[in-house]
Amino acid sequence: MSASKLSAPRAVLAARARFRPGRSWTRPPLLGVVAILWLAVIGLAPAVRLLAEAVGPAFPSLLQDASLWRATWRSLLVASGATLLATAIGTTLAGLLLLRAVPGRRVLIFLCILPLLVPPQILALAFTQMAGPSSPLLVSLDLAPPLGSSNPFHGPGGMMLLLGIQGAPLVFLAVAALVRRLPGELITAARGMGASPGMAMRQVVWPLLLPGVLAGAGLAYVAALGNFGIAAMLGIPGRYTVLTVLIWQRLSATGPAALSQVAALSLLLAAIALPGLLAQFLAARQDGWRGGQPFEPLAPTAWSRLALLPLGLYLFAVLLLPLAALLASALVPAMGMALTPDTATLRHFAATMAPGAHTLAAFGNSLLLSGGAALLLSLAALPVALALRHRLVRWATLGADLPYALPGACTAVSVILLVLGLPGGGAVYGTIGLILFAYLARFQALALRPVTAAAGRLDPALDDAARGLGAGTLRRLLAVHLPPLAPSLAAGAILVMLLAVNEVTVSSLLHGPGTQTLGVLVFNLQDGGQSPQAAAVSCLSLLLVAGLIGVATLLGRRLPAGTLPWRP
Repeated sequence: MSASKLSAPRAVLAARARFRPGRSWTRPPLLGVVAILWLAVIGLAPAVRLLAEAVGPAFPSLLQDASLWRATWRSLLVASGATLLATAIGTTLAGLLLLRAVPGRRVLIFLCILPLLVPPQILALAFTQMAGPSSPLLVSLDLAPPLGSSNPFHGPGGMMLLLGIQGAPLVFLAVAALVRRLPGELITAARGMGASPGMAMRQVVWPLLLPGVLAGAGLAYVAALGNFGIAAMLGIPGRYTVLTVLIWQRLSATGPAALSQVAALSLLLAAIALPGLLAQFLAARQDGWRGGQPFEPLAPTAWSRLALLPLGLYLFAVLLLPLAALLASALVPAMGMALTPDTATLRHFAATMAPGAHTLAAFGNSLLLSGGAALLLSLAALPVALALRHRLVRWATLGADLPYALPGACTAVSVILLVLGLPGGGAVYGTIGLILFAYLARFQALALRPVTAAAGRLDPALDDAARGLGAGTLRRLLAVHLPPLAPSLAAGAILVMLLAVNEVTVSSLLHGPGTQTLGVLVFNLQDGGQSPQAAAVSCLSLLLVAGLIGVATLLGRRLPAGTLPWRP
């Protein structure tokens, strides 16, 4: 027997040993220890601290608070209504744009995902300034309702509508993740058995996509339940207080003295978010199939082409019209005035950018926080993603997923409790460092996902070869792993910046003097009756978001499909 035949089994055994479950090809285990410590500090520690505080003596007395149960019922009602609407819209958009090769498909997909990228407080401001008797847009078109009329978006109906619009892209993206793995052979087999394209869609494709619909509905439910920007901008004027607003009100009124109460409220908010988390868990267990040939969208039918008209009307109603109203409000001297060439003014933009205004400081704080969080999380994502072959690291990532899956108010309260429990922690309360720590906990999962997917495609032989040449852990990270993973690291960082630069839920509970962020500034200006200034700041914020989207899109050409949400 030849030597080559004798060596083949040994090579197979060596390969099996290298890929044995539970072992890592990134030895020594220092990488795994670092990853576990990082994930424990920013994920598990705040959650454990929140649980310990919430089960304290304040919880039984809080159960007798009628306002608590009223806010809980309202949160459930609004979140459920928004989830139903988001599921209906997202599923319809997925069926039209993901399964059919309609004209302008890529542009339409981007526009359908865009409401998710518009900050919630800006979306709420745009819709409220699109309606009501003082809307500059309606006054200019001579369509304004009589003076004294209430704004139709204030209250539970408007909250459900806007939360449903923002949740629809989540359902769409969850379905898109399954469409990328849809076995194209099934359509071919169904057509070969005489099924029409429509019948193949109904009986073959959609049953496989139902887990994606379920996962998207769970995401939309949790997002609606934990939203603060829309809930505050529409609920407070409509006298319809939900749990996130109640937490903010009680913490703002008494500060750290109310921590036991708000911890119990946060735990209750997390408890009623469990159905959404359960839906995502069940969906993840049902989508274990993987296709061979990629699914190709079917040719558009006459009905799908006809459906582009209502789709255009939908995008006009949820994007162009509200943003036009927002810009009109920023350009008029005062609310209730018509926008004409004679009344148009840039003084609100000038006032917001004046040296003594809070806008420049808010822009600086938001860019510092979002950029700092993006940089730190991308740096941390590299060793964590490479150490995921360790079982303990995989379990520790649940701690990173938890703050992102649960409502943002829970993250903010847990971070406050954790920091104040440390020696000298009181000096950190209300500082920009506390907000940064909360951002790290909140967005770690978002930065980790693109890198994890890319790290799974690396060849372990490269790491083995570098180790055989005597390269240490740090040298292998920089020379072997960083170059191929750099685009994914950058994509994760930009995604974090997109969501963090206008974040309002966490920063509204944690900010102090001099640490106001853009999201908080827009909310405070509108709450203080300075609607034109709030609109001007919102327009500038949207320009910033547009710039980040442009940079991410240019970078996304080097990334696999699905890494960026608008490139499914």
